[in-house]
Amino acid sequence: MVTADPAQRRDALAGRLAAAALGALDLHAIYLGDRLGLYRVLVEGGPATAPELADRAGIHPRYAREWLEHQAVGGVLEVAEDADDPDMRRFAMPEGHAEVLLDQDSLTFLAPLARFLVGGAQRMPDLLAAYRSGAGIDWAAYGADVIEAQESINRPQFDQLMGDWIGALPDIVIRLEGGAARVADLGCGTGRSSIAIARRFPAARVDGIDLDPVSIERARRHAAEAGLSERVRFELADAGGADEPGRYDLVTIFEAIHDMARPVEVLSSARRLLAPGGAVLIADERVALQFSAPGDDAERLFYGYSILFCLPNGLADTPSVGTGTVLRPAALEAMAAEAGFGRFTILPVEHDAFRFYRLDV
Repeated sequence: MVTADPAQRRDALAGRLAAAALGALDLHAIYLGDRLGLYRVLVEGGPATAPELADRAGIHPRYAREWLEHQAVGGVLEVAEDADDPDMRRFAMPEGHAEVLLDQDSLTFLAPLARFLVGGAQRMPDLLAAYRSGAGIDWAAYGADVIEAQESINRPQFDQLMGDWIGALPDIVIRLEGGAARVADLGCGTGRSSIAIARRFPAARVDGIDLDPVSIERARRHAAEAGLSERVRFELADAGGADEPGRYDLVTIFEAIHDMARPVEVLSSARRLLAPGGAVLIADERVALQFSAPGDDAERLFYGYSILFCLPNGLADTPSVGTGTVLRPAALEAMAAEAGFGRFTILPVEHDAFRFYRLDV
């Protein structure tokens, strides 16, 4: 409940900002632990004192001690053996925490959030300039931290849930399992979604398309490492210009349509790409159905991503409609209709962050 009392509103906002600062400091400390390999050496080598951690990780002992104490005070790590001498105090990874911090295959692997937000903050001078000029920021300009963190966050979902997502289109599943099927994955990024589709449907061929050269380079490397280069091909191109009419049984767009400068053009291209009876599958953010203020935590999160990442990225290519992260279902349905689709369906797929749509001609 929002109070009308000015003093209570003042105190509530002050408390919220203090808590936000605490969370930001936690993320920066997690960034250090992730990038310096401190969590991993603690798990691989077992509980450690500050000098032992410093030796294993190749960092200075005084920094090791301060970081360990910070992590223990915050409950990220725990004290396994206490001692009066701080350099004799031994620290350990609590049971269950390693999955969140280190397990790249877990759906609860969230350490990359620190890389994402720390990396994004480094673009703040560019963002200030963009807000003044109306220009955008190219995705590649956000750097390796942001690109790799986005990949790491989405990878376990693609690997583990892709079958369920496409399973919501049973007629398309039959085509993909029947042999000689084709999939176009528009806005494929670093290719993890394309690779997950190919793994789930061994008879299908997948073409991933994206206009970020750094992401496409990583995607091709990932496909080679997975032994899928024969069935998964990546093309550096604008998804709105993709034009191989009638070749694809399924066109997918995972968490990308809101980033595109001209989404109707991309959807029109997707419609042209479809073979008769094919469908488009879109996953985008599970935002509220309509704007309201104040919003819930999810709405705050998506708007936060939008002002720092998605809207600037969407404005980098001109002309741009400037969609932003908060693409509501009614707006996407209007885009689909303008692109020539006759049917727009919200699929009954449960997911905390994504909402899934099927588009048919």
